[in-house]
Amino acid sequence: MEENKEIVTETVETTEEVKEVKQNNKDRKPRRDFKKREPQKKLLEEKVIAITRVTKVTKGGRHFRFSATMVVGDGKGLVGIGTGKSMEVPEAIKKGIQAANKNLVKVNIVDGRTISHEQTGKCGRAAVLLKPAKEGTGIIAGGAARAVLEIAGVKDIVSKSLGSNTQVNVAKATLEALKSQRTAEHVAELRGKKVEEL
Repeated sequence: MEENKEIVTETVETTEEVKEVKQNNKDRKPRRDFKKREPQKKLLEEKVIAITRVTKVTKGGRHFRFSATMVVGDGKGLVGIGTGKSMEVPEAIKKGIQAANKNLVKVNIVDGRTISHEQTGKCGRAAVLLKPAKEGTGIIAGGAARAVLEIAGVKDIVSKSLGSNTQVNVAKATLEALKSQRTAEHVAELRGKKVEEL
């Protein structure tokens, strides 16, 4: 009998504890109403360079997919190129943007408008020559090279496509030429001299 009494007293205590907890919960302030977050504005611009249909021939027949080459950048020297493939065009574009975001590189832009020196970039059989230009010249380039230069944030430049006109390779060659730009400070540092001595 004594054991039963102990069990009953324990249950009474626990019910009292539950009541206390409920009372404490009532005393709490109501939850704040959280405002829905507005979607963040895209920091990077995106442009389509090329969308092509690719075919995989198998024993069972041909399988068609779409390949999208994208260029992304912030217009201030940050730029990247990526390719995505999918059964649907929008999905291929989305994958291309993700790939381009992983390949972002910083490009040297002089005075926020042009490049520091003449440079040729190569990718496969495509070669692109880039030349700095005076203020107000604009972007003198076509197709894929223009897309890359605009997204990179170059305002005044002259370019010429030499060799193959494959859009993807022209875009990659343009990016290669931009990446290999050297500032006067960098060259001076490599030679162990001051900028004035160059």
